[in-house]
Amino acid sequence: MFIDTNTYLGRWPFRSLPGAGADALLATFSHYGVSQAWAGSLDGLLHKDIAGVNARLADGCAVYANGILQPFGTVNPMLPRWEEDLRRCAEEYGMKGIRLHPAYHGYALDEPRFRALLEAAAARRLLVQIAVTMEDERMMHPLARVEHVDVAPLAGIMEAVPNARVMLLNAFRAVRGKLLEPLVATGRVWFDIAWLEGIEGVNTIQPGVPFEKLVFGSYAPVFYFDSSLLKLKEAGLEDVALAQIQGENAQQALF
Repeated sequence: MFIDTNTYLGRWPFRSLPGAGADALLATFSHYGVSQAWAGSLDGLLHKDIAGVNARLADGCAVYANGILQPFGTVNPMLPRWEEDLRRCAEEYGMKGIRLHPAYHGYALDEPRFRALLEAAAARRLLVQIAVTMEDERMMHPLARVEHVDVAPLAGIMEAVPNARVMLLNAFRAVRGKLLEPLVATGRVWFDIAWLEGIEGVNTIQPGVPFEKLVFGSYAPVFYFDSSLLKLKEAGLEDVALAQIQGENAQQALF
C-alpha cells in the first residue's frame, strides 16, 4: 500500500492552486502508484455549512469507483450540532476519520468541546487528524493571520481519552524538540512528513519521532506531491522503514 494521508479537495481561499481538483490529483496519484489518498476539504476552513462541505466531499470522492480518494470530513466543535456532523461522517458516509482545523475554527486543544469531540470520535472508531499548520506565516494574507495550533495540551488529553487515535498533519514547522516527547510517548499519535524541512529531514527527525510514527503526506495540491516523495528518496531508507512510512503506519493508525 502507498497511502497519502494528507490531501485536499475544494478551493484554497487565498490563491489558485495548480493541480487542484480530483481529476488532477488522481492523475498524479496514478502516475506515482498511490493506492489510497485521504482527502479533506479546503472549504471546511471557512465555510459554516459543515454539513454541505462534507456532503460535497463525500460525493466528490464517491464519483471515482477506484476507491483511491477516501474522504475525511470536517467537524467544528464550536458550531451547534457538531455531533450530527460527526454522526453523518461515520454513519452516512462511512468515513474512516475526520480532519480538524482548530486554528481556523477558533479553539485551543484545551477547549472542553475538543475533548468531547475526541471522545465521540473514539467511540465511533474514527481517526482524528489535526492540521497544525496550513500556511507558512510569511505567505499569509495580512487580514488572515492564523497561528499554529498549540499541541502542548494534547498528550494530557490523550491520557484521559485512552481509545483516541490522532494524526498531526503539517506539524513539523511548529512541533519540535520537547513538544514531541509526550506525544510520541502516548503511542497513539502519528505525524505526516509534508512539512519536514531541511536535508534528510526524515532522518534528522530521529530519534524524536521513530519511523513507526511517521506517515507519508504530500499536502497536495497546496504543496507539490513530488516534494514529499523526494524526502523519502533522499533519506535512503531501508525497505522495512520505507514500507512503514508509505503505508503500513497509516493502516495501523486506523481502528
